[in-house]
Amino acid sequence: MRFRHYDGLRIFSVIARYGSFSAAAEKLNLTKGAVSYQIRSLESVLGFEVFQRLPKGVALTPKGQDLLNSARGAFDDVERTIDRLRGEENRSVTLGVTTYFASRWLSPRLMDFMKAHPSVRLRIQPMIDLVALDGQGIDLAIRWGDGNWDDVAIEPLFLCPAFATGPAGTARRVEKLGMEAALHELTLLKDRDGSRAWEDWFNSAGLCYHEPRDTLVIPDPNVRVQAVIDGQGIALNDDLVAQELGSGRLERVGTASMDGYGYFLAHDPHARTNRDVEAFADWLQDAARKDRNPNK
Repeated sequence: MRFRHYDGLRIFSVIARYGSFSAAAEKLNLTKGAVSYQIRSLESVLGFEVFQRLPKGVALTPKGQDLLNSARGAFDDVERTIDRLRGEENRSVTLGVTTYFASRWLSPRLMDFMKAHPSVRLRIQPMIDLVALDGQGIDLAIRWGDGNWDDVAIEPLFLCPAFATGPAGTARRVEKLGMEAALHELTLLKDRDGSRAWEDWFNSAGLCYHEPRDTLVIPDPNVRVQAVIDGQGIALNDDLVAQELGSGRLERVGTASMDGYGYFLAHDPHARTNRDVEAFADWLQDAARKDRNPNK
């Protein structure tokens, strides 16, 4: 009997990606009931369960994991074939990036690439969530963090140690109260729920980290910088806020830094088979090397 439930298979892969029916339903613009029905139908046709239902979310069964590995490979093959048939000359290279990185690092250098590769059409896609890239038409993304992701291929762009920053007057407050006491009084601004960046900073500072009650999640880095300047809390930043540090609108909080943090290229493992993607990725890495080693 031929398998014909490919819509259900695609929905299955999205649920596996996000770990819950609700999150997948939102991503697919469907109701949770519709997603649940599709999975029940899929499991009925398959003759085995693909998910173990948990109090919060779902987990793949062993057979579900095997099916996911095969389905992802098949979907990737289809998408690559479609790209090939469309013709690379009709495609643009799409870079997913935050406006923070685009304005502070990429934009001043981008004309160099345009002059060197006039035939390559670029599309800069401003994004906040650079973790979930599936189905968004992104050829390359630039992620901030420590590089420990296993969902896509990761290549280092450049290290840019992260450190804590606060609004003007924070240094005096820390000096007066002491680091630990001051941190208890300050709101920690985070980039997303579940981020371990603050925990890494506390470890680098030799401080014991306990999840604080007073946190504020601000995914957009530019908005987060302004929130610090406006006195809403302290946030982790890097040398890309040198202008704000130089003007005194931001101040470093302590001397600790996370030296392994920086910016990384994230992409599908096969993305570089496109010659234009390859050219842009190579240029980004070359520009980063020249930026960090101007005399070489």
